[in-house]
Amino acid sequence: MNLKTISRRTILRGMGVTIGLPMLQSMMPGRLLTAAEADKDAPLRMAFFYVPNGAHMPDWTPKGDGTGYNMSASLQHIAEYRDQFNVLSGLTLDGARAHGDGGGDHARSVAAFLTGAHPHKTNGADIRNGISVDQATAQAVGDRTRFASLELGLESSAQAGNCDSGYSCAYASNMSWRGPTSPMAKEVDPGALFDRLFAGQTEKQTRRAKTAREKSKKSILDFALDDAKRLHQQLPAMDKRKLDEYLYAVRDVEKRISGADHLRIGEDGVPDYPRPSGVPADLSTHSQLMMDMIRLAMQTDSTRILSFMFTNAGSNRNYKQIGVNEGHHELSHHGKSEHKQAQIAKINRYHLDRFAYLLKQLSSVREGERTLLENSLIVYGSGISDGDRHNHDNLPIILAGSGAGRIKTGRHIRYENGTPLCNLYLWMMQQMGAKADQFGDSNGVVTI
Repeated sequence: MNLKTISRRTILRGMGVTIGLPMLQSMMPGRLLTAAEADKDAPLRMAFFYVPNGAHMPDWTPKGDGTGYNMSASLQHIAEYRDQFNVLSGLTLDGARAHGDGGGDHARSVAAFLTGAHPHKTNGADIRNGISVDQATAQAVGDRTRFASLELGLESSAQAGNCDSGYSCAYASNMSWRGPTSPMAKEVDPGALFDRLFAGQTEKQTRRAKTAREKSKKSILDFALDDAKRLHQQLPAMDKRKLDEYLYAVRDVEKRISGADHLRIGEDGVPDYPRPSGVPADLSTHSQLMMDMIRLAMQTDSTRILSFMFTNAGSNRNYKQIGVNEGHHELSHHGKSEHKQAQIAKINRYHLDRFAYLLKQLSSVREGERTLLENSLIVYGSGISDGDRHNHDNLPIILAGSGAGRIKTGRHIRYENGTPLCNLYLWMMQQMGAKADQFGDSNGVVTI
C-alpha cells in the first residue's frame, strides 16, 4: 500500500499557533512499515532530572547487582518500571568537592552536576563554570528540532546574589550552562511553556496568539482546526487514531493549565474564564503539569534534549502534603537522627513518585515496537550523596530508558567508587550523535 509521505517536521498552523506532531506512520517513506522498521526512524532523546540535598542512602541503595538485585524502599516507588531503568552506583562528581574553597557544597553540586567542572567561588559578576552536557550536545545536534534544548524546573532561576557560603545564586539555581559564564535560566510556568511550544515560534507571535485566545476564549487547537482537519483526511486509519489521541492530550493539558476542569463550562464547550498565568501553588499539580509538557515536547520532537530541576540547591521547602513539616535542607543535616532520616526518605520517595508519573507518560506513547521512554536516555539523581556528609561520591543515580535498544535495562550496575559521572555523560553524548572523546573530567566511557 502506497502512502502520501508527510514531513517529520510537519506542524499544524493557525493564527500564530504552531502545533508539532507525534511520529506518524505517514512520516515514513512511501509505504507501511513494520514496527521494527519504524523503530529505526524514531529519534533518541536525552534528559536530566536533578533533586537537591542528596538522598537517604540506606533507603536508596539496592542490595545485590545485575538483574536480580533487591529493590530498596525508595526505589519501590518506581518499581512498576523496574525493567525500564538501571540504578547506577559508584559514580562521582569531583567538581562538586571543595578543593580548598570551603563551604558551598549545595551550590557546587548543582553547578557541577551537568558540567563536571569546579565552579569559581564568587557571589559577584565573575561567575565561571563549564559548559553542561545538555548544551554541548545541543550545540552538536540541536538544529534537528525546533528547540535545541529546554531548561525547566519548579523553582525560578536567579543570576545574582549570595546563595551558599559565598557562591552566587547563579550556581545554586541553574544546572544548564551554555558556556562558562552563561547559565540557562529555567522555565517554571507550565502555561508559559505551553505557549512557547504551541503558540508560535517567535515571542511576538506567541503574545499575539495568547491574546487572541484569551479574548475569544478558544482553545489553542481551535486556531489550528482547519489545518488539523485537512491533515486528518490524508492519513491512514492508524495515524488518524494516533493524531486524535495526541490532540486530545494537548487539549487536556491546556484545560488543566487553565484550571478549566474546575470551572463552569458554557454551552459551546468553552470555559467561561480567562486563561490565568503563573505557577500553581500546589507542588504536585505543578510538577504533574510540567511532566505532561515534557512528554508533549518530546512526543512532538520539539526538542530531544532537556533538563529539569525539582528545586534549587539547598532547598528548604517543606512537604506538608506528605506529612513533612520541617525544611528539606535542615532535615538533610540529620546527624544520624532516626526521625530526620525517616523524613528525608519520605521526601526522596515523593520525588520518585513525581518521576514515576513521567515514566508512565513516556511509556504510554508508542513509537514502532518501542515506547517514547525506551527511545530515551534519562538521568535522575543528585550531585550530593548523603546530605549530612556532603559527599559527592557514590551518587544516587538512575538511568531510565534503553536508548532505543542500545542498553539492557532492569539492572543495578555498581561501578568502582570514584568513577567520573562525566564518563556516563560522554557515552550519552556519543549515542546522541555528538562527536566527542572528552567531557568534563571524564577519563573514558562507562560500560552499560
